[in-house]
Amino acid sequence: MTRPLEGTTVIDLGQIYNGPYATLLMAMAGARVIKIEPLHGENMRRRGAVGGAMVPFAMLNSNKDFITLNIKSERGQTLLKDMVAKADVLLENFAPGVMDRLGLGPKAMMALNPRLIYAAGSGFGWSGPYRDYPAMDLTVQALSGVMSTTGYPDRPPVKAGPAMCDFFGGIHLYAAVVTALLDRERTGKGHFVEVSMLEAVYCSLSSPLGLYFGSKGHIPSRTGNRHSGLAEAPYNVYPAADGWIALICVSETHWTSLLEAMERSDLNDDPRLSSLKARVDNIDFVDETISAWTSSRTRDEIYDRLRKHRVPCAPVRDLDEVVHDPHLHARGMLKHVDHPLLGPLILPTTPLRFDGEPAPEIAPSKDLGADNDNVYSDFLGLGPEEIARLRKEGVI
Repeated sequence: MTRPLEGTTVIDLGQIYNGPYATLLMAMAGARVIKIEPLHGENMRRRGAVGGAMVPFAMLNSNKDFITLNIKSERGQTLLKDMVAKADVLLENFAPGVMDRLGLGPKAMMALNPRLIYAAGSGFGWSGPYRDYPAMDLTVQALSGVMSTTGYPDRPPVKAGPAMCDFFGGIHLYAAVVTALLDRERTGKGHFVEVSMLEAVYCSLSSPLGLYFGSKGHIPSRTGNRHSGLAEAPYNVYPAADGWIALICVSETHWTSLLEAMERSDLNDDPRLSSLKARVDNIDFVDETISAWTSSRTRDEIYDRLRKHRVPCAPVRDLDEVVHDPHLHARGMLKHVDHPLLGPLILPTTPLRFDGEPAPEIAPSKDLGADNDNVYSDFLGLGPEEIARLRKEGVI
């Protein structure tokens, strides 16, 4: 089978999570991704000095070619332009303006290749009053409202555990590139596309925003594990005898099925539980009733019983359980890899599935500059003497 992006060449200047995740999705969809790193390696590779910190680099940089290039040098800039002239996509997530100051911004690159898709990820976008503010996942979580809506009302705000702003930005950047490639098929023209992490995460605040607008602008308090819009009950994480179970009822059928599973049909006529609004108004009673039932049973016992009654629920699992999840392995999302630099690992492929195609195989990330000879010779046509000269001059 031909994967959707086969024949597409991507020049990847991404770093940390945002850009590299977008290009990982492209690589897994069949694109040739040439990852360009500075001579000392991109920032996430350098974190490898800290225990385990090299694993995220391996997770986000499978199936790519690895080259080094000093794009601050005149010769390095010329080589980048030579690659861009033959490529379909250039992607970067530097601060806005960095590439323009080097003479390598969207206008310059698209003048060389009018069919180029120039993609830029950033914290706040290439325009607006926040344009030049330093942006990291933590700071975007703070500015976006994610942090203020996470945690418990009587405690300080808490960041989300995952780097959600970085990855939401990377997902949207992938979408922008693929959309632009589709338009190029129709028009023959390239595009400059850019994605702000702040904007990419906004719609995930739908529930607390519903509560905010529904209360005529009252700032909602943090709700812990309850629904952030306080529009569902039950919706919480409940204690089990050996851990925790997450449970939600989004329909009356779910609620009546939960009562059947709990063998509490006596509550069917309780006016405090007669409707969604009544349950939300009596949310403490709802949670106390369910906790009294769950706390004397194991996670697996609760999970099995509630699934048989079609009640949405799940055990709260730790990372070891997730990494070895049989479902993710059966679907090919996770695969065992003997990584040449890090040894045995379990690495992700892609959540994107295309009809008739198996999950792609993983070509593990490589050492810094591992593909210099191949890429500079087969892609740019440089001879061994020229490549040796580039090394000697500190260009690669």
